[in-house]
Amino acid sequence: MARIILVGGGSSSGKTYVTTQVIRNIGAENVTRITIDDYYKDQTDLPLEERKKVNYDHPKAFDWQLIREQIRMLKEDKAIDKPIYDFTIHNRKTGTERIVPSKLVVVEGIMALVDRKLRDIGDLKVFISASRERRLLRRMIRDRHERKRDFEGIVTQYFNTVQPMFEEIIAPSSNYADVIVNNDGKKNLAIDVLTCVFRQELEKARLGESEESVMDDEFSEQNLTDAFQI
Repeated sequence: MARIILVGGGSSSGKTYVTTQVIRNIGAENVTRITIDDYYKDQTDLPLEERKKVNYDHPKAFDWQLIREQIRMLKEDKAIDKPIYDFTIHNRKTGTERIVPSKLVVVEGIMALVDRKLRDIGDLKVFISASRERRLLRRMIRDRHERKRDFEGIVTQYFNTVQPMFEEIIAPSSNYADVIVNNDGKKNLAIDVLTCVFRQELEKARLGESEESVMDDEFSEQNLTDAFQI
């Protein structure tokens, strides 16, 4: 079975940059990477102006049933036909992309750690952290160059939905992470640390190892009874 690595974090925290460097270090042939962004709901029935008004930083914007189904298939070493999202039209493109799982499957996106059922499928949960200022600047540069959006639209969306949803939904999801790394600048240990962690996951995948969480024992009935016994 493939091992699923969920990589979450705020918009423009550097999830793609960090995972790209880590994947290069351990070998691209060992990793299949997909983005949750491709699983925004199909909005063909909405005109473009209405699509622009949708809150894309809220969990309701995503097709969770399809995400869970396809990630579970990848974990079972089954290929999937993944949707492709086009940010310039705020909708899915026509057609799909065939994805074949490798030993490691990296699932990246702001919502990677938000959904409990998806977390249950994941073997490793990572949260990439970065300051509000850096995330804003990175997003402005990215959206201007890659998504062809105007300055006013970028700033309006950031303060109306991106940052509020980060504080309400995305940031709290870091509590579910196994590993939290900071990516405020290129010169830090985030890439080195995650390279080591990914290599361990790759070795587990090769050996066919599985793990059971030991955290539940921390608050077992016996431990609580002993702690509060008078």
